[in-house]
Amino acid sequence: MSVGRFGPILRPDSATFRLWAPAASEVAVVTDSTHEMAKDDNGWFIAEVAAARPGTRYHYRIDGGLDVPDPASSYQPDDVSGPSELIDHSRFQWKAIDWRGRPWHETVILECHVGTFTPEGTYRAMIGKLDHLVSTGITALELMPLADFAGTWNWGYDGVLWYAPDHVYGTPDDLRELIDQAHLRGLMVFLDVVYNHFGPEGNYLARYAPQFFCAETPWGSAIDYRVPEVRAFAVDNALHWLDNYRFDGLRLDAVHALAEMGEPSILNEISRAVGVLARQSGRHIHLVLENDDNRAVLLDPSSSIPDGKYRAQWNDDYHHVWHLILTQETHGYYGDYTTQPRHLLARTLRSGFAYQGELSAHRGGRARGEQIGVLPPTAFVNFLQNHDQIGNRALGDRLEWTADARAIEAALAITLLAPMPPLMFMGEEWGATTPFPFFCDFTGDLADAVRAGRRREFAEAYETFGNDVPDPLALSTFRSAILAWPDFTRSLPRHAFVKELLRTRRDELTPHLANAAFASAELRQNDRLLIAYWRLGDNALLHLRANVSDHNVTNDASPMPGRPIWGGEPPARLPAWSVFWSMGAI
Repeated sequence: MSVGRFGPILRPDSATFRLWAPAASEVAVVTDSTHEMAKDDNGWFIAEVAAARPGTRYHYRIDGGLDVPDPASSYQPDDVSGPSELIDHSRFQWKAIDWRGRPWHETVILECHVGTFTPEGTYRAMIGKLDHLVSTGITALELMPLADFAGTWNWGYDGVLWYAPDHVYGTPDDLRELIDQAHLRGLMVFLDVVYNHFGPEGNYLARYAPQFFCAETPWGSAIDYRVPEVRAFAVDNALHWLDNYRFDGLRLDAVHALAEMGEPSILNEISRAVGVLARQSGRHIHLVLENDDNRAVLLDPSSSIPDGKYRAQWNDDYHHVWHLILTQETHGYYGDYTTQPRHLLARTLRSGFAYQGELSAHRGGRARGEQIGVLPPTAFVNFLQNHDQIGNRALGDRLEWTADARAIEAALAITLLAPMPPLMFMGEEWGATTPFPFFCDFTGDLADAVRAGRRREFAEAYETFGNDVPDPLALSTFRSAILAWPDFTRSLPRHAFVKELLRTRRDELTPHLANAAFASAELRQNDRLLIAYWRLGDNALLHLRANVSDHNVTNDASPMPGRPIWGGEPPARLPAWSVFWSMGAI
């Protein structure tokens, strides 16, 4: 048997069970009865079970003593250590049958966590919020990871069963219904996936397939993509989400932490496999990276079909420099942006990354990043907040807790109307103050280790805030993160502000963004007056003029070209935190 797909193969009157367990001597699949599996020379075990049907629960018995779930389980109704359930992915009756997605340049993302997005914390409860997203101007809903994790609350980055959407949020068909309803409303749905490690609880692979792993990382055992079966597991997983659930795209978490990518790299292979699916289905499918290494060579937003590269990268540089400007925080990685932060902001606006090969003090003085070359603005996903930048703080506090409201709105006016795809975190569109602290549901020694790790990481915060620092293992911490939805029949100034920005983006920018290109950005008036240009499609020129300070500044630049699309005509003296946009012809 050669390298092939993982997980059972359902037939009308039977199921073929497959498990790669090269370190096992004997494996049986256990349903209502026990079925011994035959082993080939490559470590694959196989058995045909006539009585197996959709809904049949099963597990694998390793060497007569260890019962484990299927690593490619499609559903775990009793959590990560319980039996797996056979799922027929072809049974769901899709209603948005003509949906083919949306082109990348139309993307406006709202990132959310299913368990805290609504009080119910389910896939189906999210459906009731989709009309709000559409009316706001969001075009893409991005879900934090769903791969089944241990316990009943978790961010999702501790998933151990990559193919199974976590049972605490609902069934696989509940997830499909959410995606189908989003598509009926014109919303894309993206999924965050984690291919650099497995979570620390409920992963049994090392017991029967230790070849999966090659090293240890801060998050868990690193994955060895030099092994063909391991590569197939990840590639098939990406296709599983995109095909069986019709997600419109994937965001690959922390690819800089991939220890062994293999040759060609696993990133290249995933992209090419997804490209085949996109070509066969005629769908727009978008792949995005999180990559602290700022590797521009991996990006290509202009190709209509993935072919080894990725549409875009989350631009941490853009966030970090704005966060420093808005809060004056300089600890940790913000220390890399303390020298002329507004000049670094200008650099992100004129060429994407702030770090394109410069030395990073936070990273021990080593060079970080690559020159972006001819990459367009659409290769960079810009944001002011996301799950990491809120949750990886001791209190899980949002910008609204500390930053000046006028400054936040200026940053939003720049972020949402610049030609880069913008991303917001759930509730940011109305100025939510609900915290989003780190939470997980581990027990015993693992729970103690997580608590101890957080205390080391945030020792100064524990000294300052003491018991106000939430316990990451407590149910109350999870509950505190449940989004407090407002009454939208009342006046919500921030929401109205964001809606108008996104309406302007849709009407004025989006028709021209497919062929956008970087042009220039500069600072005047003691680095307070920001002036930037971008060349868009159809010979359009987008112009920004903004006072990115809390002092009034003289507008000493020439008149803005074209017609105003936001803020009107800039006056001779620009008020603090004021933003003006215009559109003209080249």
